[in-house]
Amino acid sequence: MSAEIPVPPFPESVEEGTLTTWHKQPGEQVARDEKVADIETDKIVLEVSAPSAGVLTDVRCKEGDSVRPGQVLAVIDADATPSGKPAASKADEKGKEAQAFSTEADPETDPKNQQPEEEQTEATDSGGSAKLSPAVRRLVEEHGIDPAALHGTGRDGRVTKADVLSYLEQQEAGTDADQTHADGAAEPGPKSLPVAPMDEELTASRPEKRVAMTRIRARIAERLVEAQQTAAILTTFNEVNMKPVMDLRAQYKKEFEATHGVKLGFMSFFVKAVVNALKAYPVVNATLDGKDIIYHGYYDVGVAVSTDRGLVVPILRNADQLSYAQIEQKIVEFASRAREGKLTMEDLTGGTFSITNGGVFGSLLSTPILNPPQSAILGMHKIEEKPVAENGAVVIRPMMYLALSYDHRLIDGREAVQFLVQVKRDLEHPGRALLGI
Repeated sequence: MSAEIPVPPFPESVEEGTLTTWHKQPGEQVARDEKVADIETDKIVLEVSAPSAGVLTDVRCKEGDSVRPGQVLAVIDADATPSGKPAASKADEKGKEAQAFSTEADPETDPKNQQPEEEQTEATDSGGSAKLSPAVRRLVEEHGIDPAALHGTGRDGRVTKADVLSYLEQQEAGTDADQTHADGAAEPGPKSLPVAPMDEELTASRPEKRVAMTRIRARIAERLVEAQQTAAILTTFNEVNMKPVMDLRAQYKKEFEATHGVKLGFMSFFVKAVVNALKAYPVVNATLDGKDIIYHGYYDVGVAVSTDRGLVVPILRNADQLSYAQIEQKIVEFASRAREGKLTMEDLTGGTFSITNGGVFGSLLSTPILNPPQSAILGMHKIEEKPVAENGAVVIRPMMYLALSYDHRLIDGREAVQFLVQVKRDLEHPGRALLGI
């Protein structure tokens, strides 16, 4: 009995994907619901599971192929052996044994008695005075060199390309000496060394590799270009003293982790500060739809997560209703699932505002690009100790640059600056957010 492995349904608006990985090979045993392949769409990576137990056979798509929902990827045969074929009869086995014996008895066809092609070529070189690889032989023939005149410095006396080039250089130097005038002045004209053919040995030091963009990377590129072409993007900056947040974390991090089972990071403070600022300046939480402005009465904050396949932005739904612990737990969960390629369309769809943290990679300052159709995005950066003025005195504080990129078609500069100032104020006075003021 056999069962087909179909391409699973794709998210809405996605018509095709790319088969990126086969986790099982033809002839291998698979269990029911075991993952056999990955399909990458321009939004998420889908896992394909085996509908029944058996042996993977009749694989109809290879890695890199484009596939559509419902298309058959392969077949699982419950009656096959792990070799991928039904068990052979005793008569067949005897026939195979006889054939194997016949092959072994013929010394002419025994692979053990046959020389590799390169060794055969070396053995038949004229006089056996030089051992030439195919690449070296080409070079020798192009320059009309007698192989007997070459001194091999390679293993077992093998003549290398370096030996040939050295010989040619010596010959060139000798020719130049013969052309010297009696008064010691050399004939005018530049010297030139022979150029060897561009083969694998010479190009190995300048490798190139061409690979196709993944669907996720291609979609990211498309959306970023779309954002640049359709929005009037402007960025405003500010600087925040992170000492109050760092002091609060240091004071309660052990108790927080023991109580909630997750570490207290910076992102929960930023999400809370952003939500408060969005409430104060609702246009930053709005989107443009043609000539209409849509004001969202909820706060779905996207948090950018970097993966091997590219940047994804899972959404913290109703972030205003989440506690610090719930925010941190969600972020850890998103990061883990993103690395494993297990985020769903629901995780990535929507969002009214985004936060991206380039500081984890060492970025000191950047201008983040909008995540359409959102109208604004906040960029976090590296924390660095700097001298700042406080109450007339110079002190050292852990400072971070903040960047707010926004669509100037919808958001005025005044609103953008005030939004960022409130985020700065809530971070420098974290008790305000805790007290809801």
